[in-house]
Amino acid sequence: MDILHYQKEFLSYLESKQWIHEPKNLYEPIDYILKLGGKRIRPVLTLMAADIFSSDFKRALPAALAVEVFHNFTLIHDDIMDAAPLRRGKATVHEKWDTNTGILSGDAMLILAYQYFENYEPIVFQKLAKLFSKTALEVCDGQQLDVDFETRNDVTIPEYINMIRLKTSVLVAAALKMGAIVAEANDENANLIYDFGLNLGLAFQLQDDYLDTFGDPETFGKQVGGDIIENKKTYLYLKALEVATEDDKGKLAYLYRKKLADSADKISDVQRIFELNDIPLLIKQEIENFTKKAFNTLAQMDIKDTDKQNLKNFGFWLMNRSV
Repeated sequence: MDILHYQKEFLSYLESKQWIHEPKNLYEPIDYILKLGGKRIRPVLTLMAADIFSSDFKRALPAALAVEVFHNFTLIHDDIMDAAPLRRGKATVHEKWDTNTGILSGDAMLILAYQYFENYEPIVFQKLAKLFSKTALEVCDGQQLDVDFETRNDVTIPEYINMIRLKTSVLVAAALKMGAIVAEANDENANLIYDFGLNLGLAFQLQDDYLDTFGDPETFGKQVGGDIIENKKTYLYLKALEVATEDDKGKLAYLYRKKLADSADKISDVQRIFELNDIPLLIKQEIENFTKKAFNTLAQMDIKDTDKQNLKNFGFWLMNRSV
């Protein structure tokens, strides 16, 4: 089982699609975001799960594309809401075009994603559409909680974990389960692989939080310190409020009340407070906890040991992003 092999198969399928139609201003941004690169983690998971439960993972290509198109739709709208200038090191859709184009092209992507399920027979189509609708709504729930948290000063770590579960993890989990559905795996295995994805997705998002504050801008592809600029109460911030000295808590609260034209000093001040209070170490421990939970789920699955190892290897590969 080779991750690069799945990536290659998926990319050639993606490239075989003609995204640009009339009106061009609706479809060119879709073509642009889908070709911006990235590791294609979610569609790879769909193909990988289909391969584990059947001998023909290529049947899962339309479902994998649905997942990728939906994911990129959320990125366009997230970037608008965050006023983010960069995505994977390139201009975001609303920067390159404008906000209205970003909203409408994103809407079109949500509908396009559903259309790919039409490639499947009714029973599989129904299961995929049901899971997809549930997941899409949960992602919206998570996004709204994320927005709500910006104006709240009493967010707890369990609330934050729930928010990232909805905003990020459920799509990772659904990507795996969709592969299992296409391969017509039994319900128990489909649910277990979903749980594996849920915990791996939490580890992945916590690592994203870490990289947003302490990553290398060259390899991270996004603006480092974006969460700090936006006053996002990530795990790092919430953990600091839990363990820091009163003095540091006061400084953090003060820094997170401000939005500045030039945020360089603010970012370095916040980074220093986090480092003084061992926050990088504490978040890494939490990342490890969720990774272990994901791996423990594999033990209960009725699949070959080599497949369990391959899913484990994927987890290691996923968590080894450049820091």
